[in-house]
Amino acid sequence: MTRTSAARRPNPRQLPNEEETWQRLHAILRRLAPTAADVPGYFKEGWTGKDAVGHLGTWMAEGAQVLRQIAAGTYREGELDVDAANARFLAALHDIPLATVHLQCAAAHTQLLSAWADLPDVTAAADFWGRKAGPEHLLEHLPRLEAWMDELGC
Repeated sequence: MTRTSAARRPNPRQLPNEEETWQRLHAILRRLAPTAADVPGYFKEGWTGKDAVGHLGTWMAEGAQVLRQIAAGTYREGELDVDAANARFLAALHDIPLATVHLQCAAAHTQLLSAWADLPDVTAAADFWGRKAGPEHLLEHLPRLEAWMDELGC
């Protein structure tokens, strides 16, 4: 087998749709101007575009943490209150500047991919958290984020 054909073979450990969803989110981040980032309306509850990006980044960070727990054998299913975590994450990042939220999201993405790559085995829990904190979660939010950018004229 040549080096070129080996490079084209998909990595069985790659999260499905990870690259595509990350590129879509990154395209939104390039569009999101600091002046538009704090405009409420992304969600009717008053979330801003920046809040949504912070939400995605914090869940990537949480996912990385859980994947590391799974790898270490310390993960306990069901210990996380999702609604409480969402509220805590929103409060923590709401007043943080867009540039910092963007960096946090990028760093969390890197940590999620690193934790995924470091797994000794992809268990059912690891598969769930890798997808849920990464591509599947982004796919839940990307259509509304893209529409919100259009509504804001970004």
